[in-house]
Amino acid sequence: MKSLAAALLLTFATITAQTLPHASFYRIGSASDIKANPRAGYALMGGGTDQDEAFYWLCERAGGGDLIVLRASGDDSYNAYINGLCKLNSVTTVVIPDHQSALEPKVAETIRDASTIFIAGGDQSKYSRFWRGTPVEAELRDAVKRGIPIGGTSAGLAVLGQYIYSAERDRPDDADLTSDAALADPFYRQVVIAPDLLGIPILKGIITDSHFDTRQRQGRLLVFMARILQSGQAERIRGIGVDEKTALLVEPDGKARVAGRNDVEFFEAAGKPLACKAGEPLQMEGITSWDIPNGETFDLKTWRGFGRPIREAVVREHGKAEVDKFR
Repeated sequence: MKSLAAALLLTFATITAQTLPHASFYRIGSASDIKANPRAGYALMGGGTDQDEAFYWLCERAGGGDLIVLRASGDDSYNAYINGLCKLNSVTTVVIPDHQSALEPKVAETIRDASTIFIAGGDQSKYSRFWRGTPVEAELRDAVKRGIPIGGTSAGLAVLGQYIYSAERDRPDDADLTSDAALADPFYRQVVIAPDLLGIPILKGIITDSHFDTRQRQGRLLVFMARILQSGQAERIRGIGVDEKTALLVEPDGKARVAGRNDVEFFEAAGKPLACKAGEPLQMEGITSWDIPNGETFDLKTWRGFGRPIREAVVREHGKAEVDKFR
């Protein structure tokens, strides 16, 4: 009898472990959602200290409704910050720590009822692995179609474009991918490009990167672009690098404004690289770039802005990015 009871207990524990929800929900403000009239827009934030102006911009588009923060780990620290800045009905943080939790109905329902969505920083490989093929991905794509404003910082920024640097780490001691490592070998094991998760029309054909100048990521963004061109997925590729404490605020029609302390850089390249092979330095030319400071604007449709002069970047055989004045 004891062995039967023990077996039943083990079975019950196993079933319970499989059915217990994994996602965590933290809400501040009203306990009930309200119907709002949100306006579409995309806040691309570069990480570091959060940029108040970008959150004001996102919140204003929520129409006083309900904002949700999506994360793969962490706590509800964004709730008090956003609630203190914005006049909203509620702010809810949803922590989705694995693929299983992305299948939970309450997670999809919370995304569906949101008037604004913000994707926090962390590890974008988790977003890509946990959300892909789940109701989370489906609800995010639907939110874009319904004109829900969406923002993301750092890892949250990385998943907004059509192409995603997934930041895969197959070793526990893997450090952050540097420009030098990527330029020296564009097929380095950490250079992994994943397909999009949200399907934002104005960000089609674009890959993004964060902490841009602070962590000297220009070279690795060029490598991401080169890999996409080399693969034949696109004949032309564009990249956006957003620095820390900085955001690019994008209208659905492509009109964008830089807000914050530092610059946003825009890159464009077409045609296959001169050399993009495993174990060899990248050779690439014909890249145009814009460096747009705070308060200036850029048009994502025409890929032109009103900042500093356009430049041509050339990655030479030694694998270092040298930027020369083009005109």
